[in-house]
Amino acid sequence: MKILCIFLTFVFTVSCGPSVSQKQTREIAERKRECYLVRGACKTSCNTWEYIYNFCNIEPCCVVREYRKPTPKGISTTAYTDVNYNYPA
Repeated sequence: MKILCIFLTFVFTVSCGPSVSQKQTREIAERKRECYLVRGACKTSCNTWEYIYNFCNIEPCCVVREYRKPTPKGISTTAYTDVNYNYPA
């Protein structure tokens, strides 16, 4: 009788917990949501202008890199320092 109670207790506790597949699907859904929040997409492979943020199940989350304008190098105006803008009338 004691063994039956232990067995039933074990079966009851195991059957009430969430299954492993439910945990995995919840984690995958959270990763996809995080991917979309950073304006990414779950694809099979990322392009060269994208970086991998995290993984949605087995596919990477590809996020487009931010475009940065090229900074102009210092423009030297030494050639124009001796120019006379006062024209004789």
